[in-house]
Amino acid sequence: MNKTAVIGYTSALIASVFFGAVPAIAKPMISNINVLLLSSIAYLIAALTFTPIAKKAKTVLAKKDYVILAAISVCGAAAAPYLYFLGLRQSSAADTSLLSNVEIMFTVLFGLIFFKERLRPVGFIAVAMVVLGVIVITTDLQFSESFLQLNAGHFFILGSMALWALDNNLSRIISTKIDTARLVQLKSVIGGLILLGAVFLLGVPLDISTPQIPYVILLSAIGFGGSLYFFLQSLKRIGTIRTIVIFSMSSVFGLVFASVFLHEQISLYQAAAIAVMLTGIYLVNRKESIKEKIEPSSV
Repeated sequence: MNKTAVIGYTSALIASVFFGAVPAIAKPMISNINVLLLSSIAYLIAALTFTPIAKKAKTVLAKKDYVILAAISVCGAAAAPYLYFLGLRQSSAADTSLLSNVEIMFTVLFGLIFFKERLRPVGFIAVAMVVLGVIVITTDLQFSESFLQLNAGHFFILGSMALWALDNNLSRIISTKIDTARLVQLKSVIGGLILLGAVFLLGVPLDISTPQIPYVILLSAIGFGGSLYFFLQSLKRIGTIRTIVIFSMSSVFGLVFASVFLHEQISLYQAAAIAVMLTGIYLVNRKESIKEKIEPSSV
């Protein structure tokens, strides 16, 4: 395995660890802070965190690249989070967890249809194993009766997953043309300002207590900014499909963090699901399972 691939796989794994820590960090304070306010502050702090690094990078983009930058900022850092939390308000936690797994399938589907990525038969089996593992981990095979009755909230969640999947694929294109720290900074500040504008527009109270500030900073710098940075590093080195499949391990790390810090139990089903996911990730990263077009696509 060459150096570029090693960095790509390592970056995807680090991104999954950082994002997997988000629930453990956010859960103790999520009931006391408005979700829209928390999201806007998180993105803005992430932008500030990477500003010192981004200042050292020169940014030269074509006009079409700015269109892509605007698209991923609006889709991935503003519209998708808003739809997600709007759907969460109208859906159960179990339904939301299950529907969130659709992001993997949407990302692979968009990559195959629009971005000239290819999976061989074993690759489809591998992706299916990963999706199955994520479903078991997030639901423990406990489904609410409301899941079979799609409501508006479910459609909002599905919409957010489609937007994040589009963001994943578009980010692959622009990540090869701009320094990663600069991209994190620009995407986060644009998305954060849009969300902050929504906060003021909707009259959300700016209510955060002093003891919560360290957790908000940790959530922003590591959970959002850090995970996005390493996710983008991986995208431009090993491609969209491999990156999103490895990134799906965030559900495993989230389970571990919840067990260690929040004392939540890990079931036998979930332990078995981890083994299934690891097998699927191994298969999808075999040379014969996937053939990706490395050169940036046109939009």
